[in-house]
Amino acid sequence: MTQPSEEEIGQYIAEAGAKAWEVPDLPEETPRRAIKSVGIIGAGTMGGGIAMNFATAGYPIKIVETTQEALDRGLKVVRGNYQRSADKGRFPQEEVEARMGRFEGELSMEALKDCDLVIEAVFEDMELKRKIFTELDRVMKPGAILATNTSALDIDEIAAMTKRPEDVIGLHFFSPANVMKLLEIVRAKHTADDVVATCMDLAKEINKVATLVGVCPGFVGNRILFARQKQANKLVYQGVMPWDVDAALNRFGFKMGPFQMSDLAGLDIGWSKGAKTDNPIRDALCEMDRRGQKTKAGFYDYDENRHPVPSEVTAKVIQDITGADPKEMSAEEIIEVCIYPMINEAVKILEENKAQRPSDVDVVWLNGYGWPHDKGGPMFYGDMVGAPAVLEVMERLGAEDPEFAPAETLRELAKNGGKFTEIDKGGLKV
Repeated sequence: MTQPSEEEIGQYIAEAGAKAWEVPDLPEETPRRAIKSVGIIGAGTMGGGIAMNFATAGYPIKIVETTQEALDRGLKVVRGNYQRSADKGRFPQEEVEARMGRFEGELSMEALKDCDLVIEAVFEDMELKRKIFTELDRVMKPGAILATNTSALDIDEIAAMTKRPEDVIGLHFFSPANVMKLLEIVRAKHTADDVVATCMDLAKEINKVATLVGVCPGFVGNRILFARQKQANKLVYQGVMPWDVDAALNRFGFKMGPFQMSDLAGLDIGWSKGAKTDNPIRDALCEMDRRGQKTKAGFYDYDENRHPVPSEVTAKVIQDITGADPKEMSAEEIIEVCIYPMINEAVKILEENKAQRPSDVDVVWLNGYGWPHDKGGPMFYGDMVGAPAVLEVMERLGAEDPEFAPAETLRELAKNGGKFTEIDKGGLKV
């Protein structure tokens, strides 16, 4: 493995961050739409967090919920977040009231009709989003930008519910949205140039790091995350314990491994009582009310300080469901099996023209998922280990599961000594 200097890594990350703002096929003289007011649909964790970015930047916000109770609860959380920042001395106390004064709570979509930008931030349910965009199409004034915060769903399908798909774009914020720097701006098939340009400018204004990406399941960040998660789950089915997988990824430099992350997010996301999903281990843990940190038990047991401890209960559930005997695996091998598929998936994303450039993939993972700084991002790290090493592992994993077959470009890089960070498949195409 080639180990670049700290200076080289820092320089690469800085250049990658600067490049991410450049959209090659967007003319400089593209007009911008005037954004003076913002509407948010949903006052939950995501909606409230997204709204805070705009309120902090001085925008008046209309935030819509279905019930007064949900609205009050959401605004109370927002106030609490601002109050904690003031208590820590980040801004004066009167700023809390100034920011809260920019919020207007509403119980009907009609109230959004004059907003220049509206962002839908309800939970991940295609039928619900289709219904909302049908309604927005009816309610919103001409020229308003209609954005969805979906983290994985097909935005072309959402846009098709309107008579103005050119006004529809994905603005995928990361949770907690008031803290996380990354904003994936998702350009759909019909999104107008001026909508893209306006949203890129807005991202800067609300202090985000933006990358422009295309429509595919999970876009860039989550699509790569899904590849890692699938491999982590496969390891557990082979008898490797979740805490061993997490420990290896912690050693790699992630603050949280996949199972620590699942426990933090809540194992019951996308699960309901009695449900049988494609993740029986998770289902069984949820049925036992082991739903993650919030119930003090998930993959791990948690003490009163939320400190995770490997759980004998989980180990037994895993053995009962998988029938696999506990298996030791070195941290190096776990890292290869979890990280190399991420690199391979990123290459497939570039082959499909769903990202502008390899360095954008690295910007996404550095700013949205806690990728370790000293490893520069999945593409940069691919160059550190070299394409032949990645290919060797992917050929093995691809033989077990065709979904993980090596990308054609990976084979070419391994054969020709090419670099991941220099892949050019023509950039983003919709």
